[in-house]
Parts: sequence; structure tokens; C-alpha cells
Amino acid sequence: MKTKRIDISASRFAGGHGGTAVCPLFRRSVSTLAMGSFLFAGAASANEMLDLLDALPGGKTDRGPALAEVVHAEADMSAIEKKSVAGRNPGTLQDLSVWDDERFQKAFLASYGANAEIEPRVSAVEREQLQKVMDIMSEEDDLQKAMKQLRKVTKESSSALFDFTIGNLYFQQDELTEALGWYDRAIAKFPTFRRAYKNAGLIHVRNGDFGKALPFLTKVVELGGHTSIAYGLLGFAYGSTENHLCAESAYRQAILLDPETVDWQLGLARSFFKQQKFGDAAGLCETLIQRQPDNAEFWLLQANAYLGLKQPMKAAENYEYVNAMGQATSASMVMLADIYINEARWDMAADAYLRAYELDRANNPATPLRAAKILASRGSLDQSKRMLNRVAEKKSALDPAELKELLKLQARVAVAEGGGAEAVKMLEEVVEVDPLDGEALILLAQHYGRNVPEKAIFYYERAANIESHEAEAKLYHGQLLVGQAKYGDALPLLRRAYELKPRPDIEDYVEQVERIAKTRG
Repeated sequence: MKTKRIDISASRFAGGHGGTAVCPLFRRSVSTLAMGSFLFAGAASANEMLDLLDALPGGKTDRGPALAEVVHAEADMSAIEKKSVAGRNPGTLQDLSVWDDERFQKAFLASYGANAEIEPRVSAVEREQLQKVMDIMSEEDDLQKAMKQLRKVTKESSSALFDFTIGNLYFQQDELTEALGWYDRAIAKFPTFRRAYKNAGLIHVRNGDFGKALPFLTKVVELGGHTSIAYGLLGFAYGSTENHLCAESAYRQAILLDPETVDWQLGLARSFFKQQKFGDAAGLCETLIQRQPDNAEFWLLQANAYLGLKQPMKAAENYEYVNAMGQATSASMVMLADIYINEARWDMAADAYLRAYELDRANNPATPLRAAKILASRGSLDQSKRMLNRVAEKKSALDPAELKELLKLQARVAVAEGGGAEAVKMLEEVVEVDPLDGEALILLAQHYGRNVPEKAIFYYERAANIESHEAEAKLYHGQLLVGQAKYGDALPLLRRAYELKPRPDIEDYVEQVERIAKTRG
């Protein structure tokens, strides 16, 4: 089954947000409309824009927005380091795009027509006046002349259709503020004028004024505009105003009427994520994957749902599949690596981190440096060295901060492996450049703690004077004194470390030292 996608981009509807150029398609299409009785017979429901949009087949599948930008998982993934993913603000219209769609433009032109049941009638004289305007638009292709002619004959007592048509002319020229004013006038004259509500709602959606759009869009539905476009835009507006329960309901209606348009299903998925209905989101993604198994974005979206369900290894399967498809991103591989870190699968984590680095074309050393630090802290020294050696291949291209981080990490691994002079030399270089580098001071202290405790204490005391490293320095200093059986001297340091950063393991350690100190008292 072929999937269609409705494109509702605000930027290309009539020459861009700021321009006033008239879309060429509008000019071409006006001349194709049959004037006279077709336009103003008062029974042209087929001209209703929303109805036409849903009736026309076809669509786009290749210009949609990135799925991760349309639907944002907000799962509780505390066990996994969250990433900052650049994305578009959901309060913009970049997530949808109907404005440059040929069906929309033809249907918009059809909104010059009328539906007698919910729209004002026109007198014979008014019909003639409107016919002249349409002739100018069709034969002379001159919107400005048509506008001038129409405004000349429009009076306070004129049919609301006159005000509506002026609004349409402004809308075509991308003069949205003026268009809204005329649609408001039309609605004031004829409060059940559905097309006026619809076009005003579309402008508010296009402008990103979703709170203002909602009353107009709901009025369209109230007046019988039960179409997928109406419900879909209503869902988008509700979602953009953080009313995700109503957004879910609206998107469900849109999908019921048009199960082929992916935008509505993505909107529904987004509402699921916002409500933390991760099971529903995963199930919906499964349906999308079955329809488009080669769409990596659906696999990644489902991975986010699995993370929300606390099923990280199922998420990992999705990330691995996307990588096998050749569509992985640096961000997706880092997420995969973080999952493997939490599962203590060090080799697989290192492979994923290196893949992320390659996808960045080795231009972002922050990722492997971070990975090396995590792996070293977990005791996976060999894998940490793999990451560091890879970064060191481009050592000359590193900025000073990155070079310092690389040196510290290499020294940390060397110290952990019992390394000697080379590690100490690197650390002392770092401290010489930055005397307030608490991490380097602590690493030096740990190195000297094996053989020269007095020097180790000197470095621990220096590190303790740095606020961000005081707790760690006092903890290690206290442990060093415990190793020397100086329990009384160690206790104040350990208690201070616990006071700064309370942790159950430190609390237990302090209690044990206190008991020993009393026994040895």
C-alpha cells in the first residue's frame, strides 16, 4: 500500500513569509475555473477546500521532515545519558507542509466558490459584480486590478462573500494580516461562514499562532467540516499548545478518515510520547515500520519508545538495524554505545563509540574523549586506550582544551595500569599549564600514594582547595590515611566528603572507620 504525505510548508506558499509574490500556480489555476454559475450557484460543496483536499489522491513521501524533529521522546531514561538533539521548535509550521502542495493551491482557489447551506447567498447584482472580478483574474491575470474592482463595489451591506473574497485575494498575495481582517468581517456578517473560519484558522496555523487557530479550527468541525485536514491541523494545534490528550483525539479522527497520510500518524505518535504512552508509541511505530521498513526514522522513533519502556536492549536492536542499513547517525550510535555501557558490554560500546566518531568524520573528538573517560572509570582500560589512540591520530588538530583532556585521560589510564614516569610527566605538564586542574592533581596524588604518601597528601590538599573537587580529594585523602591506620585523622576528611556528596557507600565506609577508630581508641 502506497503511503501519501501531505506537505504543509509555510515558507513556499506564495513566495515566502516576507514576500508578496503570487504563486504562479494560483495564476494559472484561476483561468481554469469555470466562472458564473459554477462559482456562485450556491451549491458548490465540491469547491470546499477541506473536502477537496481529502478527495484528491496522491501525495508526497520524500519531502517530509525528519521524524525525530516531528516527534520527540521525553522518556524517563535516567540510566542513559541524554543527548541534546538539535531540532525544530514544534511551535513552528516546518513540521507540516500544505502550502506548496498543488492540491492545496487548487483547492484554495476553489474556496472562491460557495455552499448555500453554511455560506451567504448573493443577489443577482452582486453575482454580476463578482463575475467581473473573476473575469479580471482569469483573463487579465491581474490580482491588484481585481482587488481594486472588488473593493470599489464592497459596502457594509454587501454579502459576506465579498469580504471573504477580498480576504482570499490578500491571502494569495501573502498579506496575511489584511486577509485575517477581511475574514473576520465576513464572519461578523455571517457567523456560520465555514470557509471563512477555515481560512482564518489556516493563517493562524501558518503563523504559528496555535492558540488563536484553535477556535477557528474547532468551529470548522462544528459546522460540518469533518475532514482529515481539519482534524489533522486541529491535532497539530492542540499538540503545539501542549494539550496532548485533545491532540491524540484529533489525530485519531484524522487517521480514521485518511489512514494513508503519515503526518497524522507522526502527530499521534508525538502525542503518545508527550503522555508517556510508550507502549502505544512502540505499537504505532511497528505499523509504520511494516509499511516502510527502509525508513530509518521509524526504527529510531521506536527505539526511543523502547527506552521509555525500560527495554534498552530492544532499543539497541533497532539502533543496530539502522546501522546495518547504513543510515546510522553519530547521535544514534552514541545512544547505542551508552546502552552497552550500562549493560557492561565494553567491547561493543567501544565499537559503537568509534563508529559515531567515524560518522562525524573524526571532526568531533569530544565524543571519543567522553567515551574513553567513561570506559576508564568502569575499569575497561583496553577499550579506553583504543578510543584515546584513535583521537591521538589527529593530536595536532586538537584545540588546547581537547589536548589537555587527551593528556589527562592518557595519564589516568597509565596510572590505573601502574604506569610510571611518562604518566607523571604528562600530568605535571597539565598542572603546570593549569594549576587549578583538580582532576590532574588527584591523579598525581593517586600515583604518588603508592610510594610517596607525603607528596600524595600535598596534591590532595591542593585539589581540596578547588570547590568542584573538594569532596573527591578529601575522600581519597581519607582513604590514604586509613591505609596508614591513621583512623582519627581520616574521619574528619571522610565526614566532610560525605557532607558534600552524600552517598550510601561513603556513609557505610565512614561508619566502618568510626567503629575501627573506637576499637583502636
